[in-house]
Parts: sequence; C-alpha cells; structure tokens
Amino acid sequence: MRSGRALSRLETYRPLLAGLVTALLIWAFIQISSEMVEGDTHAFDVAILRAAQNFRVGHTWVAEVMRDVSGLGSTAVLTLFTVIAVGYLAVVRARLMAVLVAAAVITGSGGVSVLKGQFGRPRPGAEFAELVAPGLSFPSGHATISAIVFLTIAALIASTRTRAGEQTYILATATLMALLVGLSRIALGVHWATDVVAGWAFGAAWAVAWLLLARGLKRRFPGSVGGDGK
Repeated sequence: MRSGRALSRLETYRPLLAGLVTALLIWAFIQISSEMVEGDTHAFDVAILRAAQNFRVGHTWVAEVMRDVSGLGSTAVLTLFTVIAVGYLAVVRARLMAVLVAAAVITGSGGVSVLKGQFGRPRPGAEFAELVAPGLSFPSGHATISAIVFLTIAALIASTRTRAGEQTYILATATLMALLVGLSRIALGVHWATDVVAGWAFGAAWAVAWLLLARGLKRRFPGSVGGDGK
C-alpha cells in the first residue's frame, strides 16, 4: 500500500519536476549565452581548446576515434535515427507519438539554425582544430541536435514503457550518446566548450518540454500516444 501511494505521489509531482528541470536548463542556456556575448567565457574556452589540442598531439589515436563519434551527430545519421524511431512508433500504433517525435526534431533543428544566425559566433581558428568545419559556432549544431534527437526520442519512447528498468536504460543510453557527440566536437577543436554546453542545455530542455506535451496528450488520447505500454 505504501509503495503504491509513493508511486502515485511521484506520478503527481513528476510533471512539476520536469517543468522545473526545463526552466533550469533554459536558464542555464540564457546564462551561458549572455556570458559568451559579453566575452566572459573567452579565457575558459581558449584554455579548453588548447588542452584539447595538446591531448590530441600526445595521443594520436584520439582524433580518429573522435571523428567516428562525431559522425553520430551528423545530419544523415540523426535523420536515420529519427526515421527509424518514427517508423517504430507508427508500427506499434503510437501514431500521435510518431508525429510528436518528427515535430520535435524538425522544429528543434530549425530553432538551432535561428540561434546560430542570431549569435553569429565564429568557430575556433583553424590552427587549433583537427579539421575545418563550415558554419557558425554557437550553439554547437552537433551537440544541440544530437541532444534533441536522442533525448526526445528516448524520452517519448520511454514514456510508452511501464518498467522503470527499461525507462532508465533508454534514457541513460541516449544521454551518453549526446554527451559523447558533444565531447567529440570539443576534442576535435571545431567548437568552443561553451558552444557544446549551451547546446546540451538547449537540447535537453527541448526534449523535456516535448515529453511534457506527450504526457498531456497521453492522458487525453491514450491509445494514439502510448501504444500498448508493454
């Protein structure tokens, strides 16, 4: 009885906690972007950039491994993951969930492009980077969009599961993949560290916000959002 009541209370407060997490992540993004614009993060960013370069020089295998990891955040790979996830949700008859995943990824990717244009931050100099990447720097597209794709898909799919172990595994795996992609961009010297941290914050906030939307719709249209939940 007590465990049932505890679970019931957790379910009651979970949306509130998720909303608080979203607000904190948005606040973190705003704070980082503000400090970046004012130039207060420059010394930190340069120190991390040089440390990454020295590490690559001292460990020649790092660059090759990081290129492979970085590929997980490429447009082609993330599009493939999204299509597979949407297809799976459609097959298990969670059609509204499938629409939510597609909408979250598409609008999130568009949001990143807008943010890049608004901040207009140039990338680190070519002399510090393992490879030259085109485009603007803040926030990191790879870090942001991989967080949006992996965490949104994981959060929405996990919401269709009833076992805590399944949910934890799905979310932990997605989080690890997003972290590795972001770290690879720092290690390769193609992004400032604050580009990546801000990208993680924005992407995670986006994922949690869409999870909240999915939970609300699940209550209203349980058959269309959640599938069988087994």
